[in-house]
Amino acid sequence: MSGMTNLHRLRISGSSWFLLILLVSSMVIGCSPRKTKSTLIWSNDLPALGSQSSPRAADLNNDGVLDIVMGAGKNEGQQSDQGIIALNGLTGELMWQQKSNDQVYGSATFHDINGDNIVDVFIGGRTPTFFALDGKTGNVIWRFDYHHENDSILKYARYNFNSSVLVPDQNNDGHPDLLNVNGGNSLAVPGTDKDRYPGVLMLFDIVTGNILAADTMPDGKESYMSPLSFVDPATKECSIIFGTGGETISGNLYIAKLSDLMNHTLTNAKIIASENGHGFIATPVMADITEDGYPDIIVISHASTAFAIDGKSHQILWQRKIPNTESSNSFAVGQFTSDDIPDFFTFISKGEWPNNTGSLQIMLDGKTGEVAYMDSIGCTGFSSPVAYDFDKDGMDEAVISINQFDCSGGFTETAIKEIENKLLLVNFKKGGTQIIDQSKSFKNIFSTPWMGDLNDDGYLDIVHCQYYSHGGLLSFLGATIKRIETPIKIDKKVRWGAYMGSNGDGIY
Repeated sequence: MSGMTNLHRLRISGSSWFLLILLVSSMVIGCSPRKTKSTLIWSNDLPALGSQSSPRAADLNNDGVLDIVMGAGKNEGQQSDQGIIALNGLTGELMWQQKSNDQVYGSATFHDINGDNIVDVFIGGRTPTFFALDGKTGNVIWRFDYHHENDSILKYARYNFNSSVLVPDQNNDGHPDLLNVNGGNSLAVPGTDKDRYPGVLMLFDIVTGNILAADTMPDGKESYMSPLSFVDPATKECSIIFGTGGETISGNLYIAKLSDLMNHTLTNAKIIASENGHGFIATPVMADITEDGYPDIIVISHASTAFAIDGKSHQILWQRKIPNTESSNSFAVGQFTSDDIPDFFTFISKGEWPNNTGSLQIMLDGKTGEVAYMDSIGCTGFSSPVAYDFDKDGMDEAVISINQFDCSGGFTETAIKEIENKLLLVNFKKGGTQIIDQSKSFKNIFSTPWMGDLNDDGYLDIVHCQYYSHGGLLSFLGATIKRIETPIKIDKKVRWGAYMGSNGDGIY
């Protein structure tokens, strides 16, 4: 059902849908009398569709309401007319769609390049898909076309594009440029180096799509990590962070100057963290935990070793390993403990993929790296948390999407048929969780929720995705995207309300 006009109706379909009407009474503190409930504003069903992308929001029709953009598609390797979609933030109706030859799993980057005062959309995915789309219409402005078989570097850029980030203008055209990485061969056999090729870090002219610079990973390894970019507070030079390795391949986390990439000399990059037998897949986050004015770097490897790295000296401040687990999930950053130093929360999976037997939720104290909170809810999933202070007690809570089924024996078809997806609020100070939304026979493996104020009414909205499940955990059989309006008054900026943070740049 696309574009519900009865904004307060909860549609019941073949699955048993449930919406928690009252979050908890303590969460209504500071709200006006007219909003005391959480309400499902709209829900859009998209048949035969799925997504490994996460929603991001921008006003694409100048109506004052943020709209939702995300990658989508059918099963891996299949063409889809709905490779990228935009939904009207007010009604949930489909505004536009753009076809793709494979799954578009990156999340959108926004910037206006055609001068119509509406941001345009930059998004990528598999084999190799990377688009610039007109934000108003969804029409293609430019796309990456692979024709680089004879180029010593770009011949490897034939696989998958991750999420991109903006970097300062390098070609003096008045626009920032676009940094992304291409890598990962899905046909490579796990645990071996055969058919694995170096990831390629690429800088695009955001207006034309021309490649301004590119180089392969310094260690020759594959890369699945979305890169980060930041400006050094002292030197004003732009630095970039990128990672290598995979689920069974060792890797490194690097920092380099953007000027090194422009000179095609990533061999000058500095290793700031390493992992043996696993690489770095989850995108790092950046937050000042040393209180010296420099953003520090916090990352978790696929082997579930968390590193905090001084942004100024690049020395490791602390590291914490959670044994017998794996992680492909990025951190949410927030004030989860009683001090003023940012803390870090994420999911990790018990055991080894594809035989993971459960999920752990861990919060690390930003000052010490100590595990300040741990729970074991649900089964493996690769979405990331978001955070906000719901109950106005000065400490943030987290929102997570989890899947519950009997995963103690791995991912059996019988167990997965009993799956239920839940959107949960985690309260670190008071303990426990609260259900925001839940749906039986639905799953969410990859999509991070979005939180913010879509319609600028001063109240917190949540947009989250659920996917119909019948059998295979990774199969795409139909998607539901929901907008929930909460009674939570926004009295401070939502800093970590989306994948890679509210600004999509990984910086807190």
